[in-house]
Amino acid sequence: MSVPVLVDRSWYFAEAVSGRDPLRGLAFIAESRDIATCGLIRAEVGRCVREPHSLERFRAAWETMVNVPSDPECWEMTMDLGRLLDKRGLAIQLPELHVATCALSISAVVLSYEPLYDKIPGLSATDRIY
Repeated sequence: MSVPVLVDRSWYFAEAVSGRDPLRGLAFIAESRDIATCGLIRAEVGRCVREPHSLERFRAAWETMVNVPSDPECWEMTMDLGRLLDKRGLAIQLPELHVATCALSISAVVLSYEPLYDKIPGLSATDRIY
């Protein structure tokens, strides 16, 4: 089985700004890999979707994805990762820390245009999946 892909907000936004339908791109990737999301990504992307019909498309797509729960244990892991990286001099914002924690919890690669994910130990990140 292939490694799952957790899609970061930067990828959704870059695809949309470029005139591409992010959901169409994800459907192609989903032919060979599980696609994952978390509540933070759903909220961040969903709040920017202006058309109600489009939001329903995103909601329907997210319901078919692996949903990483943001339970108290996950938030504790996010805090611990943030503290570890702070000690190393890497100040990474909470949303990216949480996405990284969610990806690490399911051994997923992060699909993102944010280069900071490459600085997180044990995390794999890329801006394209073939």
